[in-house]
Amino acid sequence: MSFNAVVVGLGNIARRHRANIKKMFSGATVYALSSSGRTPDTIPDNCDVFLSCFDAIPFTDIDVAIIASPAPFHKTHALVFIEKNIPTLIEKPVATNVHDVEEIMSASSKNRTPVGVGYCLRFLPSSSIVKSFISENRLGDIYNVFIETGQHLSQWRPGKDYMQSVTAQKALGGGALFELSHEFDYCQWIFGALTIQHAIVRSSSQLGLDVEDQADIVASTRAGGIINIHLDLLQHKVTRTCRVIGSEGTLEWNLVANKVIVFDKQGERIIYEDAQWDKNNMYIDMLSRFISNADDVNPVATLTESLGVVRLISDIKSVAKN
Repeated sequence: MSFNAVVVGLGNIARRHRANIKKMFSGATVYALSSSGRTPDTIPDNCDVFLSCFDAIPFTDIDVAIIASPAPFHKTHALVFIEKNIPTLIEKPVATNVHDVEEIMSASSKNRTPVGVGYCLRFLPSSSIVKSFISENRLGDIYNVFIETGQHLSQWRPGKDYMQSVTAQKALGGGALFELSHEFDYCQWIFGALTIQHAIVRSSSQLGLDVEDQADIVASTRAGGIINIHLDLLQHKVTRTCRVIGSEGTLEWNLVANKVIVFDKQGERIIYEDAQWDKNNMYIDMLSRFISNADDVNPVATLTESLGVVRLISDIKSVAKN
């Protein structure tokens, strides 16, 4: 059976998606589309057909579209496919403002087009372990959650000037809040809707960015738990952790090491560990689940859930200004 996919964008994440589609579907035809209309010096890897404009897309032949352009352009690019009833996976964040997300949601509903959002950390094996442990109430009442994520921006994409990256540019939807919005997604996926209580958003002079490179947030859950989130683009040790303190025990989750430890009346024990697991499988599993369950994309992040992330970031910025 033939499989045809369009990947919009030519950056690192678009490159990963093209390679994964080729790996997943024997004989797949991959169309690479520049989000800016530029023509690259060489044809992109894992691309069968390069397109420089949307008008050249053979829409009736396309099975799935992946939007991997900068976030401020997601709405414009996604609507092209959604309005033609082509299942569309949009990279995170789904957009940089609430209005754009609502327009995408309206088009998806009107055209009955499946749309998912690329929060791939949901497909890290330790993520499902932690979600199950919490949902089964094995930690009891949740008192506190401490989330820390950081890495020096110059280390994100070796060999590339970080100042030219999407992360470094406000106009392209950069900054710690949008680029590290995985934390907001998994936090609300596991603990439910958050209310922002306090926020400090800063930009140091170290990187010379026009966006925030640090954010510290205190939020609360509907059940009364307190969530502390720290994000930065500065620390030289790659860090992605979550510690949960409950009435029946404490859970420590290292997302880099793909490891979960629990401390309770039984003592300390590792309930999951697989540091060697290939993290590219997150993207493959996410895309596979989206394609094969177009009418039921759970646990692929939904538009409603992703709207919650964008609203949360808007609230953080608003609270930080006051």
